[in-house]
Amino acid sequence: MTPHEFIAKWKGGGDERRDAQPFFEDLCRLVGHPTPREADPEHTWFTYEYGASKTSGGEGWADVWKRGYFGWEAKGTQRSLARAYEQLKMYADALQNPPLLVVSDLKTIEVHTNFTNAVKRVYRFDIEQLADFETRQILESVFHAPDRLKPGVTRAAVTAEAADKFTRLARALRERGHAPKDVAHFLNRLLFCMFAEDIGLLPGQLFTKLVERSKAEPDLFEKRSRELFATMHAGGDVAFENIDWFNGGLFEDDRTLRLESDELKLLAEAATLDWSEIEPSIFGTLFERGLDPDKRSQLGAHYTDPETILKIVRPVVIAPWLRAWEAEQQALTELLAKAKKSVSKAAQDRYNLFLERLRGFTVLDPACGSGNFLYLSLRALKDIEKRVLIEAEMLGLGRQYPQIGPRCVKGIELNAYAAELARVTIWIGEIQWMIQNGFGIKRNPILQPLDQIENRDALLNADGSEATWPQADVVVGNPPFVGDKKMLRELGDAYVATLRKAYAGRVPGGADLVCYWFEKANDAIGAGTLQRAGLVATNSIRGGRNREVLKHIVDTTRIFNAWSDEEWINEGAAVRVSLICFGNSDGAVQIDGAETAKINSDVTGSAYQSFDLTRCAPLAENLQVAMQGPTKGGAFEIGGDLARAWLRLPSNPNGRPNSEVLRPWFNGDAITTRWGDQWIIDFGSMEEAEVVYFDAPLKHVREHVKPKRDMTTRERRRKYWWQFNEYAPGLRRGYGETSRVIVTPEVSRHRVFAWLSTAVCADKNLVVVLRDDDVSFGVLHSRIHETWALRLGTSLEDRPRYTSTTTFRTFPFPEGLTPNIPAAQYEHDPRAERIADAARKLNEARERWLNPPEWTERVPEVVPGYPDRIIAKPGHDAELKKRTLTNLYNARPEWLALLHRDLDTAVAAAYGWEWPLADDEILKRLFGLNQERAAKQGAS
Repeated sequence: MTPHEFIAKWKGGGDERRDAQPFFEDLCRLVGHPTPREADPEHTWFTYEYGASKTSGGEGWADVWKRGYFGWEAKGTQRSLARAYEQLKMYADALQNPPLLVVSDLKTIEVHTNFTNAVKRVYRFDIEQLADFETRQILESVFHAPDRLKPGVTRAAVTAEAADKFTRLARALRERGHAPKDVAHFLNRLLFCMFAEDIGLLPGQLFTKLVERSKAEPDLFEKRSRELFATMHAGGDVAFENIDWFNGGLFEDDRTLRLESDELKLLAEAATLDWSEIEPSIFGTLFERGLDPDKRSQLGAHYTDPETILKIVRPVVIAPWLRAWEAEQQALTELLAKAKKSVSKAAQDRYNLFLERLRGFTVLDPACGSGNFLYLSLRALKDIEKRVLIEAEMLGLGRQYPQIGPRCVKGIELNAYAAELARVTIWIGEIQWMIQNGFGIKRNPILQPLDQIENRDALLNADGSEATWPQADVVVGNPPFVGDKKMLRELGDAYVATLRKAYAGRVPGGADLVCYWFEKANDAIGAGTLQRAGLVATNSIRGGRNREVLKHIVDTTRIFNAWSDEEWINEGAAVRVSLICFGNSDGAVQIDGAETAKINSDVTGSAYQSFDLTRCAPLAENLQVAMQGPTKGGAFEIGGDLARAWLRLPSNPNGRPNSEVLRPWFNGDAITTRWGDQWIIDFGSMEEAEVVYFDAPLKHVREHVKPKRDMTTRERRRKYWWQFNEYAPGLRRGYGETSRVIVTPEVSRHRVFAWLSTAVCADKNLVVVLRDDDVSFGVLHSRIHETWALRLGTSLEDRPRYTSTTTFRTFPFPEGLTPNIPAAQYEHDPRAERIADAARKLNEARERWLNPPEWTERVPEVVPGYPDRIIAKPGHDAELKKRTLTNLYNARPEWLALLHRDLDTAVAAAYGWEWPLADDEILKRLFGLNQERAAKQGAS
């Protein structure tokens, strides 16, 4: 059929019942596509009346359906295409979410795109326009290639652009002295006005006109926005337009903030965006950073992908209900089969009870932030209810209207900006879902109050007692990532002391903040007031004191779903996390997407079932050997130039030189990159009567350390303000017994070990091993020890963490070469000689690469007793800066790989093992040795 023949036949339109199928078949002929009866005689993938049930008969979910292409709904000419589109959207899930939803009144055709995470687009044309080639191309794409119609702009991109404009407005308002909370509330109102306008709740592009016509008159904008806000509060009339009753608390008064002309121009630009397509699962995160002045450093379009959040929402919220519905559906089918022609009262009652349970289900996020988890949970529950309603209708149980709404989600959030954004996120998400699924918007009021999103502390009450959580069926969320050492700095000594007292005996001292959420959720599960929980934690929860909380969970209930090591965005930065779901679940246990018999407290599955590494015991032979460097607790560090100036001073009035309290200072970066010529003032355990004689260093500490120490609640630290906060017991004594020690960065991309002179002060983020023999160095730097360390340690972002407790103290060294034996006793052991030789060769080659003699020179320090300085020869500064251990192990040249292979072979031979070995086999054998030695030391 030619375009002109088609136009001549159908330009007058037609009747739905009589003409819909002939019209569609002529369209097929026009675009060169077989009709449904020709293409699919079995009616399985391209058919009329898809979804008409055998029970109810009649109309299906779409007049025409082609799997993976479109759903098509036809009406008679001059009938409402909007109603036809709503009907299609209502059943889009049942149609397997085709990329296109097409409606027609046999005179006009509308093609609505339905691609995931893409801005919606509508192609509308009349029959006469099919004479144009470009219009026919649109129609041909519907039948042959829907992806050609996919919009290029994603919802995420629109959301990021909107957030950027609002961030600039927020900054301008705060710079003029407005309180941050007032700025956030005002901009949330503007945000919702633009959304409401673009979905038709504010008629006639009212808000855009208000902004456009007030750009040059800020006073006029202020006056008109007040009028609009007041009307949205209670409903009424503005500028001859009827405004619905919004309520909800967002428009509780008419307060506004003045925007100047340039800012109104920016607001006008923002109003041109399609706010109906904003993505609630990410906009809260981006807007929070713009509205909250404490989060300005996190600005940028970085957020956690919704699909990652669903890795918790799916097993905790979605999967259990889908399993329950499948079982319920089977039971209903059997009841209806017995009733034969009619719907039995027993079936209807049973179905109503199921709906009642589903609609009463509640989700709590006790650290809800700007509402991402709550939005996705709400959407998931609404999707489930819709599926249940459609599939029950297929069984003949009658059509019902969805009732699940924002009341099914609850939240607690300490940050006031985030709490309000969470409410806006949920409001927008609810309205979008209702529109997208063809159910329209609930009115009178449009916005239900969301008082169940509480702005308070989730852990402590104001009086220091433990806070209670509202009743809910499940908990999901992303509690704050604050490590043990940062808690004092970020939360304050008094708060941390109160927190630890309130949870004493349940959360171990030294655990990260996130552990308190895990413990509270587990307590509620144990008490029977909560079914299950899914929480995010940095993957440090798998080790150290943090793991005690997971061990309690495994002992009292179970972890039924987990992702051990996932990328996550936390406050604008990429981190590595574990996603852990625990409690009551009837589904299969899964870890990292694969089924397993059990998930252990270190978040490993049944691959490690025969050797549960969480049962590893500290070995007596390894005690008091590895420990962290000292924790300074103040700005004791100084630059090299100042240190050398003090070293050149004459001895102090007590006859002692400044070299007694000045040392080079190395942290993890100094090992993995290059030393930055940093020194430190270390008074050790000196009393005040001694330190007063070291005039210049003490004056510096008094000025830069004492003011902070004066504010601490810890009496000893205030009293001894010139001393470091903590020095690991035995570290000073160990330093005094040798000239060098082995060190490794606590957190590092590569697990590297290096020698460090005992004249150097190691920072707290270095683990110091008090051994000076090449054998110990070689064993620690072997692949065997690295495998153990990676499995028993945790990680920060994408950098593994090494600890003196879980990774060193549990590691079984080769028999006879353990750290409790003086090196002199085994230096002639052939196994030791082979390891020492390989270790020396590795270290020497590495040092020559790091500090080539052709590019460097060694300069003695200004006074004896310190390691020589290594400085670049003229012209080699830039080249030498690139010679770092990190860069070396990133490249891993062949010579380095060969030296490590020789070392690994020597260490394996010391165990009596053939090399190479798979990682699992290494772990299995080491675990066996650990358990044997632990049993022996227990027996003795």
